[in-house]
Amino acid sequence: MAQLEVGTLTVELDDEGFLADQSRWNEDVAKALAIAEAVEELTEEHWTMINYIRDYYEEYEVAPMVRKIVKDTGFDRDKIYVLFPAGPRRGACKIAGLPKPSGCM
Repeated sequence: MAQLEVGTLTVELDDEGFLADQSRWNEDVAKALAIAEAVEELTEEHWTMINYIRDYYEEYEVAPMVRKIVKDTGFDRDKIYVLFPAGPRRGACKIAGLPKPSGCM
């Protein structure tokens, strides 16, 4: 398993770069994961998506479908891919500290 050093914190990552232990997530971990996903800076729009995805996962124990993200956040599909080049389910979920969504290649 790979490790990610964030300040004094070391977090374990699975083979695809998702957190092995979701409870280790915090905003600094998100920023480090973002850099690994070619997202240099997390803007307010990024945090809107990240918080939405985390809240949705907390309530339903599954990552939201892209259509649901578009409907609930008001971001169109193209904007989401500008924010998260790897996509909403792979890139955004990874940065949000969630496990790899089922059906995600």
